[in-house]
Amino acid sequence: MTQNEKREFLIKELLSEHPQYNSMEIPENEDEQKRLLRSLMNIRPPRPIHDEFLKIQDEYLSEEAAQKGVTDSALLPASSLESRLSLWRGDITTLKIDAIVNAANSALRGCFVPCHSCVDNIIHSVSGIQLRLACDQIMKEQGYDEPTGKAKITPAYNLPSKYVIHTVGPIVSGHLTDHHCRQLADCYKSCLDLAADSGVKSIAFCCISTGEFHFPQKKAAEIAVRTVMDVLRTDPPIEKVVFNVFKQEDYEIYRELLES
Repeated sequence: MTQNEKREFLIKELLSEHPQYNSMEIPENEDEQKRLLRSLMNIRPPRPIHDEFLKIQDEYLSEEAAQKGVTDSALLPASSLESRLSLWRGDITTLKIDAIVNAANSALRGCFVPCHSCVDNIIHSVSGIQLRLACDQIMKEQGYDEPTGKAKITPAYNLPSKYVIHTVGPIVSGHLTDHHCRQLADCYKSCLDLAADSGVKSIAFCCISTGEFHFPQKKAAEIAVRTVMDVLRTDPPIEKVVFNVFKQEDYEIYRELLES
């Protein structure tokens, strides 16, 4: 099967799960097809699917990842502040590293809004539907929503990383409080502790809580760098921590902190 044939197969299989979409025609435009496939993956509840779908999905997503390219975290320059720290601006789903951190919501099953721009949605879209199934299993066993500041680990499936560490950051609605700041620090500490316990040697953090959760960017970066530095001083088996940013504004904030 060609990449186009695989994409159309996946779309048809996902559409078949929705009787109300039986008459929907698959667009001819490639970009529109990709958007439809991602939307169908985003809205799909965590339920099993047959092996042929997973095989073709994995082949398709692997080829898409290869076309985007992969950045090896081992080649990123070290910060002058601490040799185990690096700053990188780019798509976290293209980073080859032991673990990437996902800024999740308390349900921990990914973002169900079609093609939403949050990192949670993007990570689940690139990883594949297995990631939601793994998260669902964890949450069923736990029996309650994930508390703010805690973390869980799953395989990364079709991502170039080995694992995804999911953490729930604080939601800032109104005035930023000391409690919000402690919760955000707990996110970084929980992720690093879980990484160390899981044999993870390298980890990349996104900008937790600064998007949909409205944590001020500069303060969040200060907390992130300070907390990571404090943990590294305890000499955990972590060899590399990457601060991953997407916006130029965040890059400038972190660059100032990591070069001071």
